[in-house]
Amino acid sequence: MKNILLVSTVLFTLMFMSCNDAPKSELGHNEAEGVSKTNEAGEDAHGDEGHNEGEEEGHSEEEGVVELTKQQAETIGLEMKPLEERNLGNNIKVTGTLELFPQDKANISPFVGGNVSAIKVIPGDNVSKGQVLAYIEHPDIIAMQQDYQEKNDELVFLKQDFERKQTLYDKGVSSGKEFQMAQSKFRSTTSSVNGLRAQLKLLGINPEKVAEGQIYSAVPITTPISGYVDEVMISLGDYVAQQSKMFSISDNSKIYVNFKVYEKDIKQIQKGQQIYFSTASRPDELLKATVRSIGKTFETDPKAIEVLADIENKDKNLLPGMYVEGRIVQGEKKGFAVPEAAIIKEGEQSFIFILDEDEEMEVGKMKFKMIPVTVGITDLGFVEVNLPAEVSTDAKVVINGAYNLSSEMIKGELEHGH
Repeated sequence: MKNILLVSTVLFTLMFMSCNDAPKSELGHNEAEGVSKTNEAGEDAHGDEGHNEGEEEGHSEEEGVVELTKQQAETIGLEMKPLEERNLGNNIKVTGTLELFPQDKANISPFVGGNVSAIKVIPGDNVSKGQVLAYIEHPDIIAMQQDYQEKNDELVFLKQDFERKQTLYDKGVSSGKEFQMAQSKFRSTTSSVNGLRAQLKLLGINPEKVAEGQIYSAVPITTPISGYVDEVMISLGDYVAQQSKMFSISDNSKIYVNFKVYEKDIKQIQKGQQIYFSTASRPDELLKATVRSIGKTFETDPKAIEVLADIENKDKNLLPGMYVEGRIVQGEKKGFAVPEAAIIKEGEQSFIFILDEDEEMEVGKMKFKMIPVTVGITDLGFVEVNLPAEVSTDAKVVINGAYNLSSEMIKGELEHGH
């Protein structure tokens, strides 16, 4: 009996505990749901907060658009340029160097040896034809002028003597021998005087002034062409021997291009053709030249022919020795083109960034749109682009820093996705 009572008591106790556990379990489930909802709300709030932060950093919700501050644009080295038309074509690619014709460069040397007494120019100076570059002096220069004075005075007497004896000879008073001796001496001295006069002129000394009694202790060294001083190879007091190089002058305004054209392309070259080229110092500037002459002999290494082309060098920025890359025009056409660095590739599609000049933009901020384009000919570092109809031809294109903009845009999209 006692055992039955004990078992009944245990069963009753278990049933009571089971009833109490059910509400607790139900309550616990609801609390978990509450916590879950709270966390979700927290995550939403955090997401909104992150979204706002993204907007504050300059990223835009608009697809294919990125916003930056002007300071950010400067930091990533952003450069823009208006969209422009260029001459494009499938043309003959050539390389060459800038050179001067022989008559447009001069190495200046003295006609007589002497010591440098004055230097009037330095490298880089612009000089005009006949301008004095330096003075040299030497006793021999003075002796030459004295000799000229003496010979010239003697010539006056010999001329009078010759004319007198010629008159006497014609009248039969004087002998033929005396007349011939007077004639010979007069002609010999005349030749000496003319020779000394020519030498003085070469030295830049006025013979008429010397004949009047003036003596110059120094002679000027002048330039035979206008141009720029390339080299000065003397110092004050130096003794300069006859024909020793003192200065070099070049006239860069008449520079030309010496292109190397390979054998397979020669038949397509004609005198008068246009050649567009660029230099390493100005890669974005396309310069124009005209074929002047085509060589008649091949170089062996590489096997190519020289094609000389005239160019205009009005600003004197092109210098002899510069390396150039060019193309000889074949089937030229005009089209909109941008530098290769402006093109962004995503798979098979190409894009460029243009500045969106939105008047509602905040002060100090800039907006850029990613525009799909169809690319065409690539020529001398530029790519032909066909723009969508809605894009203005006055648009400013990002020519440097386009990949940085693309990275910024992707970064912004990832932040919004998060």
